Amino acid sequence: MKDHKLLRIAMFGVLAAFLAGTALAQAGRGIARMGGIVLDKAGKPVVGAVVKITFDQPGGSTFEATTDKRGEFGFMALGTGGFVVAVTAKGYLPAQMPYHVSQISKNPKLTVKLDKASAGSGIVQDESTFQVLDQANQFYKDEKYDTALVMYQEFLDKNPGAYQVMLNIGDCYREKGDYDKAVESYNKLVEQAKADPAMGKTIGAKGLAAIGLCYLKQGKIAESQDYFKRSIEMAPQDENLPYNVAEIYFSNQQIDEAVRYYEMAIQIKPDWPDPYLRLAYAYLNKGDMGKAAENLEKFLKLEPDSERAAQAKTILTTIKK
Repeated sequence: MKDHKLLRIAMFGVLAAFLAGTALAQAGRGIARMGGIVLDKAGKPVVGAVVKITFDQPGGSTFEATTDKRGEFGFMALGTGGFVVAVTAKGYLPAQMPYHVSQISKNPKLTVKLDKASAGSGIVQDESTFQVLDQANQFYKDEKYDTALVMYQEFLDKNPGAYQVMLNIGDCYREKGDYDKAVESYNKLVEQAKADPAMGKTIGAKGLAAIGLCYLKQGKIAESQDYFKRSIEMAPQDENLPYNVAEIYFSNQQIDEAVRYYEMAIQIKPDWPDPYLRLAYAYLNKGDMGKAAENLEKFLKLEPDSERAAQAKTILTTIKK
C-alpha cells in the first residue's frame, strides 16, 4: 500500500511538472533553455548569424540571439510548446524550421546549416541581390512582413534557382495569418525540391513541416500531424523531426502515437538520452511501469549526472520498490 502511494506521488510529480510547464508557456515564456549552432555546408561556424525564435501561438513572444565566434547561440526563459526558428546571415540563404521546447527535460541542441548565396554559383547571379536578400531578412526580423514579401519575391525573380526562398515567402504569409497563401508557397517549394538531387529531400522536408505548422497554428491537429509525418518520411535521417512530432502527440495526450515517434527518434540516434526519458514518461502515463523503468535505466546510462537524472533516479527507485 505504501509503495502504491509513493508511486502515485512520483507520477503526480511528473504530471504536475508537465502541467506547470504548460501553464508557464503563456506567450512562450517559462523556465526552459535551448541552444544550438549555425554552420555552413562545410561544417564551419557562421559568426554573427541572427537567430530569432517565435512562439507558435497568437500573441507569442519572440526571442533573438546572435551567434558567437563558435557559431553558437542560446536562449533562456522559454515556455513549453512549438517555436519557429528563423536564422539569417549576410551572404547566406535564410533558414527556418520548427522546434519544440520542453520545460521538464533537456532540449536537444539545434544544428542549423546555411546555404551560401555565392555570386556566379547559378543560384545567385550578382552581388546586388545580396543586398535585396539581406534587406528582406531584416524586414522579416522587424516583423514588417509585407515589405519582406516584396523583397523576397524580387530576389526570387532575379534568382529563380534559389527556390529555397519560397520557404521565407511562405513564412511571411504565415506570420500575416494568410495560411492559404503560405501553404501554396510551401507546396511550390516541395515540388521544386523534387528536382534538386543535392538538397531536395532536406528542403522538401522543411516545406512539409512548415505546412504542418500552418495547420497547427489553426488548431487543426490531425492535419498538422499528417504533414509532420510526411516530413519525417522525406528526411528519415533527422532525429529531431520524429522527436518534435512525439512531443506534439504527448502534449495532446495521444500517448500511443507519442511512443511510436519517440522510438523512431531512438532508432535514428540511439545515443541521445532525451527520447528515452520522454518515452519513460509516456509509459508512466500508460501505466506500464516495466517499460517506464526500462527506459529510465537507458536514459541514466547515457546521462547519469544531471538535475533531471536525479528526478529519473527517484522515479526509478519508487517503481522498483
